[in-house]
Amino acid sequence: MSNPVPVPHGLPRERDAGPFDPPRDITRLREARPVSPMVFPDGHEGWLVTGYEAVRQLMADTRFSSRQDLGVLHEPFEVPGMPDFAEPSPVPPGMFIAMDPPDHTRLRRKLTGAFTVKRMRQLEEHITDIVERQLDELARLTPPVDLVREFALPVPSLVICAMLGVPYADRETFQVNSTRFMDTTLPFEEKIAAYGALAGYLGELVTGKRAEPGEDILSDLARQDDLSIEELTGIAFLLLLAGHETTANMLALGTFALLEHPEQLAALRADPELMPDAVEELLRYLSIADIFYRYAAEDIEFHGEKIAKGSTVIVSLLAANRDPQRFENPDALDVHRKARGHLSFGHGVHQCLGQQLARIEMRAGFAGLLRRFPTLALAAPADEVRVRSHMRIYGVHALPVTW
Repeated sequence: MSNPVPVPHGLPRERDAGPFDPPRDITRLREARPVSPMVFPDGHEGWLVTGYEAVRQLMADTRFSSRQDLGVLHEPFEVPGMPDFAEPSPVPPGMFIAMDPPDHTRLRRKLTGAFTVKRMRQLEEHITDIVERQLDELARLTPPVDLVREFALPVPSLVICAMLGVPYADRETFQVNSTRFMDTTLPFEEKIAAYGALAGYLGELVTGKRAEPGEDILSDLARQDDLSIEELTGIAFLLLLAGHETTANMLALGTFALLEHPEQLAALRADPELMPDAVEELLRYLSIADIFYRYAAEDIEFHGEKIAKGSTVIVSLLAANRDPQRFENPDALDVHRKARGHLSFGHGVHQCLGQQLARIEMRAGFAGLLRRFPTLALAAPADEVRVRSHMRIYGVHALPVTW
């Protein structure tokens, strides 16, 4: 691919095409050069991949490593106070998202039994009960209310706390620190402090579970002698972070998107059987976990480009999910669409472990919200809703609604 297009300096992040769409520069780049060089803020000459086929192939290609200890860490955007690393940083124990097989395989295998489709279906009634109780709480409030605080965040937090054996009373500790950890505008030292606080909390929790295990996922892991406390802590960090941040942002941003597309909302109300397809379409359309990192473990010829060993490669799942080469009229939200094949849960060995859990939570959450609040509406102009464009997981900071 050699179409003339400016090489981006840093990752375009401003949602200048609207709160649900990729930045315009990303869309232009995908159209012209779906595997494009990119100059990182620290001067590193890496790559940005935006085309659907290229992203899908790259995430299944073992030559592109997930190991962050292969080379120096290069961020695609400015991080205040980011030190100049002279050497690779070690991967914290248990953080299998930043590992390759066989290390990744060994740790992920410990969790597959807890997240099978069968196990998730067994949990479906419990999840629906949690959603209904939170809707009861919401109905007692006098609108306008913040849907993030009163519904979107509590539902997945309650679910993941129950599954992992994390006291829900401690939610302030993990919600505040996880948010600070993912805020790319905070100084680097504050992000590391937030990570340290959360890791310290979880380290104490899993140590207690090893001494006195209960009936939860972390206790099941703690019973396994071949996992160290440090590995247990890292696994707990990943599960807790992913288990509440992603679904919370999908519930809030998805509701925002439906309210801004009243014809789609009306279709969904008229035919609740559309909900499974609507959830897949919202996942594709919004792609809240957008940016992923890979590292070239060798010199690679890829889609007509020569990617040098040691290059940092940034993948945009949002751009890939909006690729007209894969999805017809991709910038339209269409709850009738069969959006299977979207990449919102990733692809390859790192495909999201909790995707079935997330689907169940979203189906129950959106269905309950639309059923219980038939006159739900935004309580502020759409352009005043603050989006999380500088967070590692996209969404809204708050969603004021009324009914």
